[in-house]
Amino acid sequence: MNWFEEYKKSLKMAEVEEVIDLILYRPLAFLLVISVYKTKIKPDHLTIAAIIMGLIGGLFYSLGSHSGCVFGALFYLLFNIFDCSDGQLARLKKNGTSVGRLLDGIADYIAAIAIYTGIAIGYSNKTGQPSIMLLLLSLAGISIIIQESLVDYFRTRFLDIVLKRKNTFTEGIAEYENEYEIIKKQKGKWFEKAIIFIYLTYSRLQRTLTARIKRKKTFNPTSQDYFKKNRLIIRFWVFMGPSAKITTLIICSLFCRFDIFFWIVIGGFNILAASLWITQFQLDKSFETLKK
Repeated sequence: MNWFEEYKKSLKMAEVEEVIDLILYRPLAFLLVISVYKTKIKPDHLTIAAIIMGLIGGLFYSLGSHSGCVFGALFYLLFNIFDCSDGQLARLKKNGTSVGRLLDGIADYIAAIAIYTGIAIGYSNKTGQPSIMLLLLSLAGISIIIQESLVDYFRTRFLDIVLKRKNTFTEGIAEYENEYEIIKKQKGKWFEKAIIFIYLTYSRLQRTLTARIKRKKTFNPTSQDYFKKNRLIIRFWVFMGPSAKITTLIICSLFCRFDIFFWIVIGGFNILAASLWITQFQLDKSFETLKK
């Protein structure tokens, strides 16, 4: 088997991959994929392993010590490697599931909640001004949710238009809304209900953030024109994706300087997100045509 060719198949389109993923996390994740490829391990197993890594990382951060920060960073690094590997394995084996895709997305938030809760506990046990740090932590958490909602939406839309595939955002919501209405009346299946409910709540947030003022126009780009005009801005969108924040937190953790991380997220990434949103809005206007 030509593993290099298989590695390329395991990736998404290069324009929507984070640079740090292509350089670091994806190659490491693929080594993991190679090691489990011929076993009965499924993508969902790797996702669950990733969640466990994130939870352990949160426990280490809660210690509030320098060694706790270092080990917390190490397990957050392992989380991201496992989190990258599940999608790669699914693309190679072609055995991904709809619930598995949702679980993969939710894993990021489970791990993030564990990590930031651990940091909050670690800081609350310290003297000084923990209330200020907890405020910054809360603002950073809100910022990350908004930023990654935008990144996820515009990355998905880019792939939908360029690859000429169905609107996975709109149709995905409709599909899971129907499925949720069916299973919520059934006994059991609490795990599936929880996963789909979280996804639908997250999707509503995305729709709110990306809502546009209704005009008597329609958004009607061609695949080639959209790719040409958006290939640069989509790279900036994914630049502030989850791996960028995880890597920034890992580096700051080595010195226990979470204050630097908070200001990068609250200041730098929010400024970038606002600038990109305005630029994207103007680009989108160039594809609008009058409705017939």
